[in-house]
Formats: sequence, structure tokens, C-alpha cells
Amino acid sequence: MSKTTTKPTAVKADLNGHSTNGAAKKAERVPVMKTYKIFIGGKFPRTESGRYYQPLDHDGKPLANICRSSRKDVRESVIAARKALGDWSNRSAFNRGQILYRIGEMLEGRSAQFVHELKLHGATQNQAEAEVATAIDRWLHYAGWCDKYQAVFSSVNPTNSSHFNFSVQEPTGVVGVMAPDNTGLLGLVSMIAPVITGGNTCVVVASESKPLPAVTFAEVLATSDLPGGVVNLLTGFRKELLKPLVAHMDINAIAIADTTKEERTMLEQEATCNLKRVVYPKVSDWMKEDGQSPYMILDTQEVKTTWHPIERGQGGGGGY
Repeated sequence: MSKTTTKPTAVKADLNGHSTNGAAKKAERVPVMKTYKIFIGGKFPRTESGRYYQPLDHDGKPLANICRSSRKDVRESVIAARKALGDWSNRSAFNRGQILYRIGEMLEGRSAQFVHELKLHGATQNQAEAEVATAIDRWLHYAGWCDKYQAVFSSVNPTNSSHFNFSVQEPTGVVGVMAPDNTGLLGLVSMIAPVITGGNTCVVVASESKPLPAVTFAEVLATSDLPGGVVNLLTGFRKELLKPLVAHMDINAIAIADTTKEERTMLEQEATCNLKRVVYPKVSDWMKEDGQSPYMILDTQEVKTTWHPIERGQGGGGGY
């Protein structure tokens, strides 16, 4: 009868004598959840309220800690936007175009991150890639309009007197922007770009349910050539931030997407306090061409008309 021998199993141990056998159960690591901040005046402060919320991924798991901005955060953002308005609106149109183009370059460089974040919010790979590509192209589209919209939309008007009459576009001032909730990046970009193309500054409330791409977009702005305060980005609950935004007396216009009937009633009542312009983008699908119309630049412009007398010489000839 043959004798069966069993080979002893080797047991690995660390210097303290604890078993490190591969069969030993490895403790599951708890990932560190990122806490995102808001973007005001070119800096990233924490919300004054100290409150946060956790948007969920498609599996119902929390994605991150997102600031739940307050009325005071709106006020601080408006102060920063007003402070930046003079410098930004007085820059040459060509320079504004250069700065926007640089932002487009940086968006391209971080496209993989935007795709990843949109997928966390439930988009498929193809949907995320299409949205990011369209957002970059749209931003560059408006960069090209910076030094062209005045030539297209301004005019020399006929008169029946010895005057030249010019009408030109001027920025409205500080604009409040409420981004659409059903798109994390494209709707945000499509509403910010025409506002700052025209020399305005803005206070933006990002998508409540898909905020991750918006905060990454703020990081792009912070490391670009855009002066601090031109774009100020808040995250939080739409129902808490909409009224402080429209009721603020130093905001000159508000552009808001996806409004309900009740919201429109409130907006139009509050806007009468300082004759604030209320803009409702007529866009059904931000992926389509109507999401990048140059007429969206005019939504936050004022028309300035100047009369200039013509001095006539003794010989009856006209001169400037």
C-alpha cells in the first residue's frame, strides 16, 4: 500500500508575524469623496452657508459633496462681477476673442475628464463624447463672434438733418444665468459664452442634478486668461437661488432655461423692481444649431445711438 504525502502550504508573514497569505481577505478601501467649492472672483471659496448636497450616479450612489450656495453667495458673486465689468467690457473685441479661444483650447485638453464626469451622471460613452465635442466647438464659435457681431448688428442710420447717426451694441452689465438642468456641460457653455462674448460679466447657477462638469469648467476658467469675476459659478438648489438672483438690484439681466409657469410669474414680478431684462432661451435641444445663434449675444446687449453733427464749410462742402 503506497503512502500519500501532502506538501505543506507555505504561509507568508510580515515582520510582526501577521499572516499575509494571498488567501487572507483584503479589507475593502473606502474612497475619498471629493468636496467641490464654488467659484467667485477667480477664487474657490467654500459656501457661506456651510451646507452641501450629494448628487447621485445612475446606480444611486453619492458622487461628491457639492456646495449648496446661499443668498449671501449670490451677493458676493454680484460684487465680484460688477468689479470685473469695467475691465472686461472695455477690452478690445479681438482680445476677448483671444481669451475665449484659449479657454476652448483648455477645454479640449480636459475633454477626457468631462466625458468621465458626464458618464458618472448617467450619459453613455457616445452621448458624453458628443456633448463634450459640441461644447468645445460651440465655445470656439462664440470666440470667433467676439470681433464680428458689432459689424453685423450695428448700423449707420439715415437722417434728414446735418448729422451722422450711429447705433452700436453695448453690454447690459451683470447678467444672472440659470443653466439648464438636463445637460451638465453643453447648456452651461451655450448660455455663458454669448453673455461674455458681448462684454458682460455673469453670475451662473449650474445644473442641480449634474454639477460635476460645471465645477471642472470653473477650474478651466481659473487657470485661463479670463480675468477673475467675469464668470462666477455657484452650485446648489434652483428653488433657493432663483429668487435671490432675479431680485438682486445690481443684476441687469437674467437668462434662465427651462422655466415653469410659476417661475415665470415670479421672475416677471421681481424683475420690475429694477427693470431687469428677463431672457428665456428658445432652445429645445442644445445639441442642435439653434443653441448657438449669434442673436443670443443680442439678448444681453443694449443699443446705443449717437448723433454726430456734420460741420459744413463756407463753400458748401461737407466735412467731418
